[in-house]
Order: sequence, then C-alpha cells, then structure tokens
Amino acid sequence: MAKKILRIGTRASALALWQANWVKAELEKRYPALEVSLTKIKTQGDKILDVPLAMVGGKGLFVKEIQEAMLRNEIDIAVHSMKDVPTFFPEGTGLRCITEREDPRDILVLKDGCNSFAEIPQGGRIGTSSLRRKAQLLSLRPDLVMLDIRGNVQTRVHKLVDDNLDAVVLAAAGMHRLGFDDKIGEYLDPKTCLPAIGQGALGLETRLADDETNAMVDFFNHPATAAAVIAERAVLATLEGGCQVPIAAFGTVEGDRLELTALVSSVDGRQMIKKSTSCALTDAEATGVTLANQLLEEGAGPILNEVYGCETFNDDGGDKG
Repeated sequence: MAKKILRIGTRASALALWQANWVKAELEKRYPALEVSLTKIKTQGDKILDVPLAMVGGKGLFVKEIQEAMLRNEIDIAVHSMKDVPTFFPEGTGLRCITEREDPRDILVLKDGCNSFAEIPQGGRIGTSSLRRKAQLLSLRPDLVMLDIRGNVQTRVHKLVDDNLDAVVLAAAGMHRLGFDDKIGEYLDPKTCLPAIGQGALGLETRLADDETNAMVDFFNHPATAAAVIAERAVLATLEGGCQVPIAAFGTVEGDRLELTALVSSVDGRQMIKKSTSCALTDAEATGVTLANQLLEEGAGPILNEVYGCETFNDDGGDKG
C-alpha cells in the first residue's frame, strides 16, 4: 500500500459524521499505517431547511458539492447515505461500494400516551417531509394530517413536542446509529410502509481512475445489499419522472434469490400501484427495470406525469438514515 493519506468527504450533520467516522475507523483498522481525514462539506440540501424537499427540485441535493470536491481532487472518497445518491454520477466518478444494510424500516416516534400507529387519534398530526411516507400512511389512514418537517434527526425528534405532533416518521437506521433506540415507539413493517430506495445502506463514491483508492475500499462492498440496492435504483432510474410523485422500492435477499417490491403512488395515497417479483441476484438490475416497466404498464404513467417542472429524486434524503 503506497498511499498514506486518504481524505473522506462528508456532510457535517451528526448522522453523516457518524457514517464517515465509521468508514474512517474501518479503514484504519484494516490499514494501520494509513492516515484518514474527514472534510466536512455543506450541500444545498443542508442550506435549504425551510422548504419541503419535494418542492426544492433538482437532483443531488445532498451530494453535488461533495462530488465537486472530489473532481477538484480535494477528497478521495465520498460517504453517502444511499438514498441520497442520484442514479447518475458526474463524469469521472462512480459508486464503488455499497455497505451492509442497517435496519431498512421506518419507525414512529410517538407522543406520550400513544403506543402504536393504530392508536394515533382521528385527525392525528404526523411529521415527515417524505412524500413516500405520507402517501403510504394516508392510504391506510386518510384522516391523518401530514406536516412537513426538516432538519437533522435530533431536530425532528424534538418537533414531536415543539410542534405538538402525534408522531414523527424517521428511518430506523439513523435512530440506531445515533443511539436513539429508546425514542422508537413502533417499527413499521415494510408491507405497511415500503422503505426508501437504498434506505439503511451507505455508498462509497470514488474517482473511477483512482485504482489505488478503489482497491483499498473494495472490502466495504456487501454483495447481498449491493444486489438489492442496485435493483431498487434500477426501478427509480426507469421511472424518472417528477419529484412530486412518491416512488419506493425495496429488495430483500435470501440465499441467491432477490425479492423486489416497488410502488408508485399519488401524493394523497388514493392511487397506488404496487408490484413484487423475484430473481437471481445476478439479474438484479435487469429485474428492477422490468418491474418498473410493469408498473408503467399497469397505470403508473399518468401518476408520474402529475408533475410540476421538477425532476425525480429520492425524496427521503437528508438525515433520516
């Protein structure tokens, strides 16, 4: 190993720093002579906190500035939450590794006295900025009132009291990583609320031509998680349409088989098309494309076309893990 210093680019939030420091620790454990440093970078998504994600528009809200730093050779690795990563990369960079997935489920932080989603009172106030979460929960409970909340995990948890909410929806992965397990009131089964594309996994982005760094980080790749996330991202890439539309996909692996479920929904959850399929791990990407096309054949197109000049991205981005 010739390289002695490796620079990691990361957002500066508590969750992003936890993720980057985990990568740093694993690298230092594997390469004791290696010096690993963190470069904190503020992204557009970090700067715009008073507008719902679906209304901000554009792609790469939480990664673009980090990618630009990599192209300027200011960093060697970018550590991303996979659900923040667009389905395209700037010329010269690419997704090198997908780490083993943390718990992919969504969770509820519940108001005192309420023990489950079923116990939320009629007309209950739910905090989330994710169209995907809003649509799926409204499809089950049209009576609920969905309120947009932004900010890091700690801020969202505090909004339960500050904004007089009945529940806040977050990702289990972020709660676990930051040690907030005691705040979790209920885990939402993926059959109830399909997770975001890539939820719970981390992605390591590198320069394509940096062979030395690429070889050093390859041990992070988790084949089963990678297959599932590649299939999920193939669904998103095929359905590229409008960020006003909730899209979800979730893959699970057992042995050499992948089970993939995907959905497209109207924002209010009244129109929802959901399909599942299975395949060999080696067919993950092609199966994601096929499943997306099946959704289109069954009527997802008109839902996707209900857009207002805004490109598709995974609207669960930010600090939800």
